[in-house]
Amino acid sequence: MGSSSSSQTNAVDNTQIIAEQKHIAVIGAGPVGLAAIKIIKDSPEFKAGHWTVTAFEARDNLGGIWYPAPPDADPPLTALYDSLTTNTPHPLMSYTSFPFRPETPLYPPASTVLAYLHDYAKTFDLLPHILFNTPVQSVRWNPDAKKWDVTFGCQETRQYDLVLIANGHYRVPRFPDTKGLDAWRARGKVTHSAWYRRPEDYTGKILVVGGGYSGMDVASETRPFAKEVIHSITGVTPEDEDGGKFKKRGRVVEYLDADEGKVIFEDGTSENGIDHVILATGYQFNFPFLSEPDVVPSLPSPSSSQISPALYNSTYHIFPLAKHIFPLVSSYPPSSLVFLGLPLRVAPLPLAEIQTQAALKVFSDPDSLDVQREADALRLRYEQIRALKGDDDVAIADAWFRFGIKEQFDYRDELYEFVGTDYRIPQWERELFEQKDLLRERCRELDRRGEAEAWLRGVGAGSNPAEEWAGLMWKILKGDDGPIDGAAKA
Repeated sequence: MGSSSSSQTNAVDNTQIIAEQKHIAVIGAGPVGLAAIKIIKDSPEFKAGHWTVTAFEARDNLGGIWYPAPPDADPPLTALYDSLTTNTPHPLMSYTSFPFRPETPLYPPASTVLAYLHDYAKTFDLLPHILFNTPVQSVRWNPDAKKWDVTFGCQETRQYDLVLIANGHYRVPRFPDTKGLDAWRARGKVTHSAWYRRPEDYTGKILVVGGGYSGMDVASETRPFAKEVIHSITGVTPEDEDGGKFKKRGRVVEYLDADEGKVIFEDGTSENGIDHVILATGYQFNFPFLSEPDVVPSLPSPSSSQISPALYNSTYHIFPLAKHIFPLVSSYPPSSLVFLGLPLRVAPLPLAEIQTQAALKVFSDPDSLDVQREADALRLRYEQIRALKGDDDVAIADAWFRFGIKEQFDYRDELYEFVGTDYRIPQWERELFEQKDLLRERCRELDRRGEAEAWLRGVGAGSNPAEEWAGLMWKILKGDDGPIDGAAKA
């Protein structure tokens, strides 16, 4: 009799839970999407059965940009080239809840990062929540149901209360509108670095355009194989090395006759006989599953004081977003759709964690997002960027998500404060991030001398891995004579 009563109570409880359940969708199972799944699983609402989470991944496995693929698609499934390593030391870029394994090189190769992501997914049991080989075709707001209709796979549609967009922004190449470039592309003399994989594939006279990490890597790697390498970086002082085999030049202002291979630079000088151009000119923000009126692909005026009916995608930025996450629109609740991982030049994994926490706070309590205050903050940011960039809308949009070092850490701390945690980013992390490029060169020198393994021995295996890694990084930067044991590195 007692057993029957208990079963009946459980059935009622389960029915009530199911009726109250809210469903969350995550688009993408790269590094940012994985963080989102884990943070959702950590929430009291998920543990109580009030929330569910489903992630949609178009590819057959997790990893996003870190999951290799041949460059045979247009655009390629990933921009990952064979030699790619991180450009940030892993103690500064790892998930806060999950450090890299002890003795991992500070700037690990892509294969190590991919293994780390798989370890993360396995440790926190994320795989059961991911649908692989399941691209999302559309995400549309259903005003009657007050939910999102997510259509995926073979045109199956399910409804979700919250959609977290984590599909990354290193897929669709950005081609500059430099005069004459289209004619060179039509002749097959131009590719974007998204297609770059191996330096030995480039043996003629090569022009590399772009001064970011990819451009620097491509220009450096192709030097031993190419007949000549010209590296074009806006504003750089012209310089010749290796007897003219390697040249630094300013911005390309015009591509002339493709057969002659002639280009003109910003200082008026020119080069002839260029066989191929590799454009390391960045990527576009692209959300093909968001269609009108959810995202309108046109450049807005960011100075508007009004909340717009829809988002705008300039391909350089998405506007207007509160806290760079929440759409300030009138056509659906800002608490129901969020963008994760849009800021550039940041440590993406810890940022994805705290952005997801902020998203869940607003999802649970929509009133916690002060819409008017956020609109005022957008206007202030616009004026600050405009003071630096002038009235050029494209320049303003391009700068919108490009965070300075101090700005990225202040932004994360603001999100920690918003979600109600006392945690703040330690000063050593801020200071070491400023030195990461110099540190990278020092680590490469240790590799060249065959000393890296000795420096790494035992680091990260103690009771406080973060302090051990910080101590090692400072020691390398100071140029000390040799490795010290892990216990003394802090």
